Amino acid sequence: MPWNYSDKVLKLFMDAVKGEAGTHMGELENPDGFGEHGSIVCGDALRFSFRVERHPTDPTRDIITQARYLTFGCTSAIAASEALCTLLEEQGKTPIEALQVSNQDLIDFLDGLPEQKIHCSVMGAEALQKAVADWASKRGVDLAELLPELAHGDEDEGRIVCNCFSVTEPYLRRKIKELGLRSIAEITNALKAGGGCTVCHHAPGGLQDLLDEIWGVKPAEQVEVAASQAVEQLSPYRLGQKVETAIEAVVRPLLQGEGGDIELVDIKGDKIYCRLTLAPGQNASAEQTFKLLVEQQLKEQVDDCLQVIAV
Repeated sequence: MPWNYSDKVLKLFMDAVKGEAGTHMGELENPDGFGEHGSIVCGDALRFSFRVERHPTDPTRDIITQARYLTFGCTSAIAASEALCTLLEEQGKTPIEALQVSNQDLIDFLDGLPEQKIHCSVMGAEALQKAVADWASKRGVDLAELLPELAHGDEDEGRIVCNCFSVTEPYLRRKIKELGLRSIAEITNALKAGGGCTVCHHAPGGLQDLLDEIWGVKPAEQVEVAASQAVEQLSPYRLGQKVETAIEAVVRPLLQGEGGDIELVDIKGDKIYCRLTLAPGQNASAEQTFKLLVEQQLKEQVDDCLQVIAV
């Protein structure tokens, strides 16, 4: 089922993939702050960088002047990244002030996000925190002393709870408390954890155990409801049907509107092999844009883990 995005989300996405003036997709050479969050394996990853105008005597008064991102995520991930960069540049924030930009600020800027896409706003806030930590290290700012609540340690080294998206227990514990997540569905919407095979939902030490430990044990009937919300795994036949439906209903009209077309060639696992037709006079750069558009739409309409191969 297509996601119900706001007009602002769709415009930011389309402008970004077309590289319109004023958009922020890309990387800064030798940035003052650099951070990454997410996993390329699962299709959602964000690389964020910013440049500052340095204050001559007090680095805590540096001002962010440029922000850029690269993401392998979906429509909402690109739009949320555009929102983050725009807010930082327009408001002339210091890196420390930038930490006050929350995922809710990004959602408000975008005129809302579907519940299942809230994790895209969380991803930007996490990458920003890591970029500010990088800036602080380079500028000799003791961030742990100024903002001890942000000293999270190396959360990547903790026990893996969700193997599908490589989400660790320390990270889950922090974000469950920070975002007030009360159910497995809320965890999946905000962090993607539990959105794959679902084994981690009720396994010992899994998501439900963490929720019970942090917030208190839920009544048995609520646990059963959460389990019934597990993500359905598609058979190859049903995956093929959904891909073909999405191409006919959404992807092909979108490409034809740009003078192109698409032919589905094969499906192997989560890889979708397509032959893309360009409009007369378009070059390889346009093909890459088409491929990105197709991939984003299939992620939106069918499954986040799909990868498009142009043949």
